[in-house]
Amino acid sequence: MDPSSSVTGSALPRLLAPSFPSRPLTPVLRALRLCLHALLGGLIALAAVKAVADDAPHATAVVLAALTTAVVYAVGALSPAVDRSPRAAAGWLAALGLAWLILLALSPDGLWAAFPLYFLQLHLLPVRWGLTAVAATAAAAVAGFVLHGQTVTPGTFIGPLLGAAVAVATVLGHQALYRESERRRELIDELLATREDLAAAERTAGTLAERERLAREIHDTLAQGLSSIQLLLRAAERVLPAGDPAAAHVRQARETAQDNLAEARRFVRALTPPGLEHDSLAAALERLCAATPGCAVRFGVSGTPVRLPTPYEVALLRVAQSALANTVRHAAATRAEITLSFMETSVALDVVDDGAGFDPSAPRPGSGGGFGLPAMRARARTLGGTLSVESAPGRGTAVAITLPLPPEGPA
Repeated sequence: MDPSSSVTGSALPRLLAPSFPSRPLTPVLRALRLCLHALLGGLIALAAVKAVADDAPHATAVVLAALTTAVVYAVGALSPAVDRSPRAAAGWLAALGLAWLILLALSPDGLWAAFPLYFLQLHLLPVRWGLTAVAATAAAAVAGFVLHGQTVTPGTFIGPLLGAAVAVATVLGHQALYRESERRRELIDELLATREDLAAAERTAGTLAERERLAREIHDTLAQGLSSIQLLLRAAERVLPAGDPAAAHVRQARETAQDNLAEARRFVRALTPPGLEHDSLAAALERLCAATPGCAVRFGVSGTPVRLPTPYEVALLRVAQSALANTVRHAAATRAEITLSFMETSVALDVVDDGAGFDPSAPRPGSGGGFGLPAMRARARTLGGTLSVESAPGRGTAVAITLPLPPEGPA
């Protein structure tokens, strides 16, 4: 039941939004519904007052028929069952139509109430039955006017039929506009949800990028420095004379450096991207493709996979994340493909999309989020590799990073 019906006490919210009864009525629609109540009540009252004022032969019967019609209408309008049950709505319309036919049989002025009845029938009945009821009501209005011996003019037939046509066009047009409005609202909700998902993915990517940066800084500065200190102290131990009092201090310093080096390496392992902590690079890339919102991404592996050092895997994963982020955020692509290729002396990662594309030679403003082509190129250069970009406006984008495989041996 429409939430507004419990406030206004009316069981006719579907008169204004039949296809979406759960949506609350706007002030404009609520005012139109009240106008419908007032219109039907006023036309019924007009028939009764006119019969009394003209001293019609059946004035008392006309007044009673008008009151009966008004009571039947009020009972249905205030009944929650009419809103909940199509069968109850059809029964109410049948009772209301019968009361109106009695009024029409007693007074030709009853035909004016046919116009609001059109709206009730079109809104409360399925389209096929609603159109049938409108046609029957219009025919009854014309027949009632003729049977009362009134002067027959073209307006006798045009009036009810034109009113029926206006009601049908108004109701069906309103329903079509309402459905379109609901579809647009659902699309906006979906876009907002997608934007929130993308923002969350970007925040996560930023957090992971910062973790990787810290791991790289610890590895390249503290860990390497402690390793060098350990080697220098080991060399100092070898050249010190036996029994030299400084030997114990040198050994203690070397052991302390060794312990701190192990701690620094533990920090580096703890800051390794979660996607690579327990799974292979291919598995991490496959999960990345499945979790990319708003774009269908396919993943494939070419060649014989080999175990890569952690810096290689991190670099390839980050390039894939950055390229997909640009694909979703800037390229408006619908499809993308990631290919991880293992060759004899190198490993390559290709990210291809069907998005808007761009001119790689044109200057581009920075994204401000730490991602982008400069960051990808820096990762490739750090490991002695290259990054190439092929794109053109309207022809998609292809990003390829190639890294030379390290010589076999301890990483």
